[in-house]
Amino acid sequence: MRAANLLRHVVLCIVLIYVPLDAYGQWVQRPGTGWVQASLYHHDTRDRFDEQGNKEPLFNEEGRSITTSFFLTGAYGVYRGIDVWAQLPVHRLAFNDVAADRENFGLGDPLLHVRVGPALFGISTALPVAIRGGVKLPLGDFPVDSEIVPLTEGQRDWELMVELGHSFYPAPVYVMGWAGYRWRETNNDIERKPGNERFVFLAVGGAQNKLSWKLALEAVFGEKWVSFTGVRIPLAMSERELVQVLPTVGWAVGKGAVELGGRLPVMGQNLPAGPALFLGYFVRLGS
Repeated sequence: MRAANLLRHVVLCIVLIYVPLDAYGQWVQRPGTGWVQASLYHHDTRDRFDEQGNKEPLFNEEGRSITTSFFLTGAYGVYRGIDVWAQLPVHRLAFNDVAADRENFGLGDPLLHVRVGPALFGISTALPVAIRGGVKLPLGDFPVDSEIVPLTEGQRDWELMVELGHSFYPAPVYVMGWAGYRWRETNNDIERKPGNERFVFLAVGGAQNKLSWKLALEAVFGEKWVSFTGVRIPLAMSERELVQVLPTVGWAVGKGAVELGGRLPVMGQNLPAGPALFLGYFVRLGS
């Protein structure tokens, strides 16, 4: 049961919104402009955060969780004060222990967002602000088998967040952040509705000549309530939390920038632990 529960949560570590270094969140893209990033993510760990938030080995059975993912992410301004954001992942997920080596490869859950800023209403604000809403779509079936690593969380999620930011121009430094709420629907394959979640993202970053950098703090806090066939019950092993630090550096190469970063979990619950690395190439579109 514990192994099956963790396999359902492995994907969270990689479906949390990945923010490219130069995508300053609340600065809505102008019409006809945007950006695209291709990135690789790798996470290899033998540890997990348990139900009490303590770090422990994966079930003390030589467990090992290995994730390698490719993300294609982009945003594009479609109208004054409106842009769209999308992400398509491809995963290779493996979970090995003394009982078996399990592996799965294929498309993950795509994310689609729409962001609206004050410019849509002809309003100019000194403090950049935006409202973003979107959906995560389950792609494919969720395997009802504890021996199969799922590529999907199995249910549709809806998100709504408020974004704020500030540039300290002419100093090459900015701050940004958002706070939001995630409504999670029922996974029909197992008649299970996971608890909703709150999430926060805070970052400071900047650029100087060819070098760019960002230091971010990301957190997600889930409810312990889970519904099985419509019956709502508290379940400690389903209450997932994660707080992590994400340092990133970039260097201008060609028409874009190469980015190297890490994901350093500092606390969590019911999720794999251990650091991860990502490498990406970011390109702006339009003028």
